[in-house]
Amino acid sequence: MEGAWPRQRSLKLNRVGGLRKTSPFRLRNPSKMAASGARLHLVTPVWNLSTRGIRGLSRAVGPEGSQKKGRSLLQFLADRFYDVQALREYLLRKQVLTVHQKNRPFTYIQERFGPHVAGVYFILKQGGAVKFQGKEWIRSNARGHFPLDFMTFQAVPVEAVDASGCAINYQGLDSVLALKELQSLWLQRCPHVDDWCLSRLHPLANSLQELSLAGCPRISERGLACLHHLQNLRKLDISDLPAVSNPGLTQILVEEMLPNCEVLGADWARGLKSGPEEQSRDTASPIPA
Repeated sequence: MEGAWPRQRSLKLNRVGGLRKTSPFRLRNPSKMAASGARLHLVTPVWNLSTRGIRGLSRAVGPEGSQKKGRSLLQFLADRFYDVQALREYLLRKQVLTVHQKNRPFTYIQERFGPHVAGVYFILKQGGAVKFQGKEWIRSNARGHFPLDFMTFQAVPVEAVDASGCAINYQGLDSVLALKELQSLWLQRCPHVDDWCLSRLHPLANSLQELSLAGCPRISERGLACLHHLQNLRKLDISDLPAVSNPGLTQILVEEMLPNCEVLGADWARGLKSGPEEQSRDTASPIPA
């Protein structure tokens, strides 16, 4: 009978801690079981991967580790990097899903009012602004509300779109490209506009005259090279593009690619400068050492 009692105790620990195998702590003496109860209590919540196990960590610490009883949940996760990594991956997936939802097309408006009105509605829902030909700018207020009078402007072309700071991505450009007579497009500081997005602007080649890409962190020289289709551009802003390695040289190449366009933003003198030592050496001798 004395040997059966510890076996029942170990089975109870299996049910509480969620262990599939028999607990390795098999004590033959009940007095030893009582003396080592704190250690058994320590092991159970750590093996249990549920929330109760994490919360019970401070209670599970024995007398020798009582100074750690005040650890918070964030400290517990920081001690285990894989948990923090899983949390970061979850937040990243949630952010990607949010951007995907913001760029979904409004098919019910497109079916009822046409792609022209659906594109305007998409820009306004993103927090941008649109300007119809001969009309005032239409913007959403602080609460995201905007007038729906533009629903009746189906025959009036949109001449300008200001989508600065909006979450437009590759998918969302479908709604913008529906505005076939667009003349001015501002995409300043759009975090999801990249080189692939610039490669899709060729349907606006006949109408687009002004384009601003200032402050877009994902645009590089490869994306700017895709703008050679836009030969009707008269003004292009490529300032503050952190992914462009050499702004000065890039501006020269873009100006050669679009000879009738005024390229703004890139400081070609700063982009072509080398370090002070290299600059003085080049001045002394035009032949590289």
